[in-house]
Amino acid sequence: MDQAAGFEGGRLLVVAFEGWNDAGEAATGAAKLLSERLALVEIAAVDPELYFDYQFTRPTVVQGDDGTRRIEWPGAALFGPGGAAPAAFGPVADLPAADADDEDSERVTGPGAETLHVLLGAEPARSWKGFAAELVDQALAADIEGVILLGAMLADAPHTRPLSVFASSENKEVRDRLSLERSSYEGPVGILSIIADQAERAGIPTVSLWASVPHYVHNAPSPKAVLALLGKIEELTGLSIPRGTLEEEAKTWESGVDALAADDEDMAGYITQLEQARDAVDAPEASGEAIAQEFERYLRRRGDGPEGPGGPGTPPRGEGPREDPRRPRDA
Repeated sequence: MDQAAGFEGGRLLVVAFEGWNDAGEAATGAAKLLSERLALVEIAAVDPELYFDYQFTRPTVVQGDDGTRRIEWPGAALFGPGGAAPAAFGPVADLPAADADDEDSERVTGPGAETLHVLLGAEPARSWKGFAAELVDQALAADIEGVILLGAMLADAPHTRPLSVFASSENKEVRDRLSLERSSYEGPVGILSIIADQAERAGIPTVSLWASVPHYVHNAPSPKAVLALLGKIEELTGLSIPRGTLEEEAKTWESGVDALAADDEDMAGYITQLEQARDAVDAPEASGEAIAQEFERYLRRRGDGPEGPGGPGTPPRGEGPREDPRRPRDA
């Protein structure tokens, strides 16, 4: 497949944030796995005092193995193969590094694996323009050639089927070469959209990947959605990403949801409806018009139908609406 420059063999940056953009902890789960498999180290971090509201994203106290208690502050950090943080950046806690005795089979391999960078953090509460500009400057300093933004949204997706990942880009060359969609979403956005906009303005092409997470199990991490995102990253970049125990965890997760549904007749019936709708869309004979109609029904259910505000499609209490970039412009 003819890959766009920067997305196979280029210096890539994978971005994920906790919170609004991270249903089922799928986006951050995928980014953390990449960082751990590559044994990346922190090379830069933002000053949390500038961007975070501690009443909204509170610091936490943790206890080390020696019994010492310390405060961990919310923040965002850039992880890479090595280097020193500029003086203007403050330290944040490193991700757990890969075990020293990890075998080569547990390493990410393929074009560009040795230069892959990961940006992880909590979504900031203020000064989004400055936050994005600071991180894009760091990407430019690291000679990043392409950015992959990871998100996960609550959706009418049955847990028993492969979880879909919608890939889009605002960059025409990237869309043409990778056969991607251009999102037609209009509405509130998260920090990923701001970073994508600023990166494109700085000349760094971006791709956004959004995994669909079943909304009826939103309270639990979703290893199946992590797998879906990792598979899409491999497809776009040519990387080979070891899964470790993730596939087993995904099967356990699915079995757990099956057990919950077996004890809830209404939930089981609702899942059956989702399965039928998904199978109809995925059927070889499904026409473009049928798919478009299914998307329209999906949107009505989220907004005006019996599953609208306060129903199964509504984000958990305390969360804002999630981006819904799935619907193609032609639908």
